[in-house]
Amino acid sequence: MTTITNLTKHYWRTITLVILALITIGSLSPVESLPAAPGSDKTHHFIAYCALMLPAALRRPKYWLALALFFILWSGLIELIQPHVNRYGEWLDMLANTGGVLLAIIITQALFWLTPKQLR
Repeated sequence: MTTITNLTKHYWRTITLVILALITIGSLSPVESLPAAPGSDKTHHFIAYCALMLPAALRRPKYWLALALFFILWSGLIELIQPHVNRYGEWLDMLANTGGVLLAIIITQALFWLTPKQLR
């Protein structure tokens, strides 16, 4: 965990912003049909938002829980905009996104509980 923690100490904002930009562009880019990808659409949403939340949850700035709420609200905004850019907005996608954010929080909380303080 030390390497991950050191990486997130320095680059967590950049990593988070890049992932947020990729999710936003990917979610709002008009497409005729979604590309074939293994797994369920909801699984992809779940993984993407878990990856989005992980750097902030590992770094834990003072406002990290506010970031979690922002990411959930952002995903809802994307679902509202999607029908206007030739995409389908689904509230179940937002539920999967929320699950991903929550899983990132649970994972990092478990890591903090299991990792001795001197190794963080």
